[in-house]
Amino acid sequence: MKNLKTPITDDELSQLQVGDKITISGTIYTGRDAALPQLAELVDKDEVPFDLNGSVIMHTAFSDAGIAPTTSSKVEIESTIPRLSEAGVKVHMGKGMLNDETIQSLKDNNSIFVITPPVAALLTSRVLEKKCVLFENEGMEAMFELKVKEIPGIVAIQDGKKI
Repeated sequence: MKNLKTPITDDELSQLQVGDKITISGTIYTGRDAALPQLAELVDKDEVPFDLNGSVIMHTAFSDAGIAPTTSSKVEIESTIPRLSEAGVKVHMGKGMLNDETIQSLKDNNSIFVITPPVAALLTSRVLEKKCVLFENEGMEAMFELKVKEIPGIVAIQDGKKI
């Protein structure tokens, strides 16, 4: 098990391989269909109110019931991965497979895709703090900043290779 703490550096990513089991601690952001396209627009306008360099975005909504990954290959989510990686996001967490163009963009931007178990109780138990940081009007699909301890995952795509 390799333990990562945000912000994540290029050097840390270079030490990972597809299939590695990891945990992530520190600050992560959540987003899915409603929020991620809006975040990509803020990136294009240079108006993101927090630093994306070395960040982690988990493809999920957040509610009092907890968190669990959503399917990253949804057009509304997958289409944002290249731009967000270019803006500094190092880890995209979700489930499902990504298309070859997205895999190439991850490679080009030294970012990775991590699958995480869709076990809401386990993932939610690792959340220490939460606060809404963007798009509050989207309800549970708003972007949240979470302080987490040891969110588990498996590196599914890294350096153009996939599971």
